[in-house]
Amino acid sequence: MGGQYTRRASGPPVTAPRQADAPDVVVVGAASRDIARDDPRGWRLGGGVSYSALMTARLGLRTGALIGTDAEAADATELRLLRDAGVDVRVVPLDHGPVFDNVERPEGRLQLCHERSDPLPVSALPDGWSDARGWILAPVAAELSDAWASLPRSDATVAVGWQGLLRELVPGEVVRHVPPAAHPIVRRADLVGLSRDDVARDVSLAALYSALRPGSLLAVTQGDQGGIVADGAHGQPLHLRHYPAVRSHEPVDPTGAGDVFLAALAAARIEPRLVGGRIGQGFDLLLAASAASLVLEGPGLLGVPDRAAVQRRMAEGMAAARTRD
Repeated sequence: MGGQYTRRASGPPVTAPRQADAPDVVVVGAASRDIARDDPRGWRLGGGVSYSALMTARLGLRTGALIGTDAEAADATELRLLRDAGVDVRVVPLDHGPVFDNVERPEGRLQLCHERSDPLPVSALPDGWSDARGWILAPVAAELSDAWASLPRSDATVAVGWQGLLRELVPGEVVRHVPPAAHPIVRRADLVGLSRDDVARDVSLAALYSALRPGSLLAVTQGDQGGIVADGAHGQPLHLRHYPAVRSHEPVDPTGAGDVFLAALAAARIEPRLVGGRIGQGFDLLLAASAASLVLEGPGLLGVPDRAAVQRRMAEGMAAARTRD
């Protein structure tokens, strides 16, 4: 699809009918405390659940977020940021929540584990939320058990951030990657996202896709190189598409780009009217790449853009694509 954009996305989506009390999208995971030496607390709130919930809410989806936190993060100012954006935040107290130190290096990120996470119990899901038509399961430290795979209704669109299931965490040590393997949460997903840096270079796309349910979509991000999306049937050649990155103006913080990309891509699949229904023309990927380029331009969750900013960046992306063509 690279460079084949012709028009910008349409206006605000019209919310589809839903069960009473059910959000459009439910986002689940533990919020991490990411070491930040320029923050008076010494950390910022992060994790896929935080970035994803804020992104879907700012794109106009009615969002419910079930967020596990340790005691120190339970009243974090970032949670107010989510609530101000319209997210229905439900905090699940954890004795131990994930704490990471992300060290950015020219050769790539080095992630240190300071603390692991307790599991997030399925019993914490609020009444009525299981009727949501969209889900983002966003583990950051393997805190979601297999049981979470059975909670979404059968016709719900489910996105999974795979990287949070591929980490070996030992407090005080560098985070190591776990080889990808079949997992009930991944098998339930309609959309799975991860960075190419989250798996060994000798792991092929076909091997990655074999862990997914046939027909689901795998999105592998590659930073400023864009990324690849794959779908197909097991044992058959995969259908592969490359999407170009959308240029960031002044990047300051790479944290959360993959989470925002997946959340925006999921939002377009849950509510296709976000992109005028033009999923087949790649506008869902343009939306996601544009959102990801914007989040780099602010520190932490402050970089998560609103829909108007994403639409402007989409227009820039389309103009750049026409220039390449």
